[in-house]
Amino acid sequence: MKIGFIGLGIMGSPMAGQLIKGGHDVYLHSRTRVPKELVSAGGTACKNQSEVASQSDVIILMLPDTPDVEKVLFGPNGIYDTLSKGATVIDMSSISPIATREFASKLALKEIGYVDAPVSGGEVGAKNATLTIMVGANESEFAKVEPIFKLMGQNITLVGDIGAGQVCKVANQVIVALNIEAVGEALLLASKAGVDPSKVRQALMGGFASSKILEIHGDRMIKRTFDPGFRIELHQKDLNLALSTARSLGVSLPNTSTALELFNACSAAGDGARDHSAMVCALERLAQHKIA
Repeated sequence: MKIGFIGLGIMGSPMAGQLIKGGHDVYLHSRTRVPKELVSAGGTACKNQSEVASQSDVIILMLPDTPDVEKVLFGPNGIYDTLSKGATVIDMSSISPIATREFASKLALKEIGYVDAPVSGGEVGAKNATLTIMVGANESEFAKVEPIFKLMGQNITLVGDIGAGQVCKVANQVIVALNIEAVGEALLLASKAGVDPSKVRQALMGGFASSKILEIHGDRMIKRTFDPGFRIELHQKDLNLALSTARSLGVSLPNTSTALELFNACSAAGDGARDHSAMVCALERLAQHKIA
């Protein structure tokens, strides 16, 4: 299959690499340069996104936010005019569910398929092809692209029709943020009380409080390793999506609002580009104590 891939950041680059490794012809474009290792592996660098669309049957987008996706699809030099009838766009970014449905409707007028398939698993999951992929699509489009997803992830779920994948991702980001906040509070409490937080984490890993967040991000908090797998500024964006979606539905998400304010405090302190586990830094500033 001829696959276009637009957006080659922390996540997109290793995801595109899995498709090249899987034997597909992959056409690549990014706002920054196309990584040399992808070209060396067999990918084709394109000078612009329209060139990607003209070469590809399926075009994957892995972009930061809703306006970025809209610009690539419909903006000046966007791919809409280049896409052929019968092509499929897969958006693996995390964007607004409402905008997703609008984009899909516009593309459908040209008989272009649309699949929303945001992911969870971070840079590690992208590199190991173990991503969780949450899919919104009709069943025929899903059947067409599922083999592509299997090259990038392990837990692949057709959640529902177009937009359902983005709703699922928003729910995922709420759960992750609140768990990061809970682990940060717990380890900060232990440290402030004079108890070794690494021993507390070890003990809790054997009980009901055990979680991936405690395992991975708890370790990051203790060791102060905040190089991004997933940046705070991106999680801020996702929680804003959660809250705007909730407002449109008349749903109150009080703890999500609190988690967003902690991320906002981190960004205000210059930590927006750090890993989202660095939310704990906002809690530490409130307590005037660092986990140690």
